[in-house]
Amino acid sequence: MKSSFRSRVLSAVTAVTFMAAGIAHAEVVKIAHIDSFSGPLTALNQHFHTTLQFAMDRANKEQWAGPGITFEASTFDGKNNVQESLLQLKKAQDQGLRYVVQGGSSGIAAALIDGISRYNERNPGKETVQFSPTAIAPDLTNERCSFWYFNLDSNALMRSEGVATLIAKDPAFKKVFLINQDYATGQQAAVAVRAALKRKRPDIEIVGDELHPMMQVKDFTPYVAKIRASGANVIFTQNFASDLVLLVKAMKESGLKLPIITFNAATTGVPTALAAGGLENIKVITQWLSNDDPVTGKSWVDPFKAKTGDDLALAPWVNVVRVLAEGIKAAKSTDPRKVAAAMEGLKTKGINGEIEVRKADHQLQQQLMVGEWTKVDGKTLRYDMEKTGYGFKVVDRIPSFTASTPTSCQMKRPA
Repeated sequence: MKSSFRSRVLSAVTAVTFMAAGIAHAEVVKIAHIDSFSGPLTALNQHFHTTLQFAMDRANKEQWAGPGITFEASTFDGKNNVQESLLQLKKAQDQGLRYVVQGGSSGIAAALIDGISRYNERNPGKETVQFSPTAIAPDLTNERCSFWYFNLDSNALMRSEGVATLIAKDPAFKKVFLINQDYATGQQAAVAVRAALKRKRPDIEIVGDELHPMMQVKDFTPYVAKIRASGANVIFTQNFASDLVLLVKAMKESGLKLPIITFNAATTGVPTALAAGGLENIKVITQWLSNDDPVTGKSWVDPFKAKTGDDLALAPWVNVVRVLAEGIKAAKSTDPRKVAAAMEGLKTKGINGEIEVRKADHQLQQQLMVGEWTKVDGKTLRYDMEKTGYGFKVVDRIPSFTASTPTSCQMKRPA
């Protein structure tokens, strides 16, 4: 009897607390993380999910979305396949999950945009919102833009502008070799870097422009032979995961030590390959590096490593939780339609500084950093990566307004 009375009192007090905060009850926002959790991309996507979970744990503890609102994520194995990812999307929607996060493939992101748009048209009141923290194909927020889709990383055009700026600054660079994965982002990055270099340094010669099958090449030695024969003195690649690791491995085995500029040298597995390959002249253009800000390091990098034993390398997977939480708080609702409207034009402080969700196309606007692969000294460079003794030192910054590119998006918003 006493126990029953105590429970009723506790429930009443909890309800009053939430109502005073403007929220009628506690609510769990369930997120479906659709990526490849089997096959060659498993380690990378698991790191994505670990980072997402760590950010959600902090958001829940610090009540980013307001009192009573917490986040929970479930993984759905899309197997790096469009049809399987769409099946997993349906599975998540059937379970009532109304927020989707996916970052391992721009091609799959595009398919999910189309699938979600069709679903939302047929199911008013049950809409789904999609986030891409690390899918960077420019068409996702241009011709494919959708009210229901938010891209929370700088796209390939933005990063390519940074690549061209970096190459153009060095008078020693005369011949550039482009080698990229043969899919949307790789193709668009190659075209964008070529065009930007033509504007910034017309004297530079593109001596090679290779597109190779994504995650299928087991030995990059033939490609390295082409690079050597071309006379190139700098390489650009957007390759990620095993394709970048194997390229570095082939360069080591062939004794080719050329400067490499890339988007993805700080992602899972690559730092270990760089250290093993003895390659030193490596630069990465990315949205955040752990050695950028000692305050952020102490508040995010150290706790992440203590809890997971891993390096915190991917700011967008933290920022997606921040943006969603701010959207929920602004909308005073967890309803995806209201939250999507509230996130348009949203400005907030991300782990990497000030960020803005551009209203016109839902493309995140943020600064970019240039990092140089350097031996850790514990003073100017505190954090190494993957226990290699090496990390990325911030050597340049590209402000948000410089990295920004125009959009061709014609956004269709729901009535």
